[in-house]
Amino acid sequence: MLTKKQVEEIREHLNKAQNPLFFFDNDNDGLCSFLLLQKYIGRGKGVPIRSFPELSKEFFRKVKELDADYIFILDKPVVSQDFLKEAEQINIPVVWIDHHLEENKIPEFVNYYNSSLDYIKGLNGEFKDNRYGGEPTTYLCYQVSQKKEDLWIAVIGCISDKFTPDFYSEFSKDYSDLSIKSKEAFDILYKSQIGKLARIFGFALKDRTTNVINVLKLLMKVKSPYEIIDENNQNYILYKRFNQINEKYQRLIKKAITTEKDSEGILFFQYGGDLSISSELSNELSYLFPKRIIVIMYLTGIKVNISVRGKGIRSMVLNAIKDLDEASGGGHENAVGAQVKIKDLEKFKENLAKLIKEN
Repeated sequence: MLTKKQVEEIREHLNKAQNPLFFFDNDNDGLCSFLLLQKYIGRGKGVPIRSFPELSKEFFRKVKELDADYIFILDKPVVSQDFLKEAEQINIPVVWIDHHLEENKIPEFVNYYNSSLDYIKGLNGEFKDNRYGGEPTTYLCYQVSQKKEDLWIAVIGCISDKFTPDFYSEFSKDYSDLSIKSKEAFDILYKSQIGKLARIFGFALKDRTTNVINVLKLLMKVKSPYEIIDENNQNYILYKRFNQINEKYQRLIKKAITTEKDSEGILFFQYGGDLSISSELSNELSYLFPKRIIVIMYLTGIKVNISVRGKGIRSMVLNAIKDLDEASGGGHENAVGAQVKIKDLEKFKENLAKLIKEN
């Protein structure tokens, strides 16, 4: 959670920005964070970042192309030092809002806000247990914007990150037909109408750049969830992509469930193709099998992108990859992403299985 002072600081940055550029993680938490801040000031463009795990130097060209006067980085755990050096050289302000448990070297000129960091340090400087991490970036951005008409967007971003915000009760009163009586984020995500919208949002981001830009333009104009809850000519681009991906997604879920029947406490499931939906698969499978460790592996080129869900899994995943060539990973205590070379995949699985058994 942000302090009152931090909220005021971020609002001041937003109000100063005349042509801001928002870089955000390519998921619902990143997307909704962007939408909340963009709608708050009514200006700025958004760039979803698909690279894992960092915002790399190559993206700085967008700052120059669009002649941005402010950079906002949302829900990205790592930002390249070269990217930040480019910003410092041209004296452009950077505001970075996040909630991941990563050890980042933050230059003094960067205005850095992290809910997990606040939990670790404590508001009075004392240590606090941060086993589950801080609130999603969406939650922090809604603290800043506080626009009642955007409440539904804030709920989408939070439940997509397995977090039920304290304002969900307010949302339930205003949108009783879109909500359910539950305090469990994934119950809401998989059993309610606002959850359906969350899944539509998430799948819409998995498209060609031109289509994603059109989706962003549409969502920046939308003022109510009822404008997109049912398919129509105006929101066709959202449903077209959702229907395409959902068909494949449901097939993979069913296949993974079949695999799960033969597993012993851990579900290893791998797939390939031209579409990565590992985070979505791992989230739903962790909901269906809460006592299992879920490990989803997407094979692409010479590398494997891995999404892991399970209680206290972060340290085990990081230990499983620490001696593997060019492997990387990070995330939350119970939800982690990693990348290894295909040649090291079996070793990773062996390492992780051994660590899980020991714990």
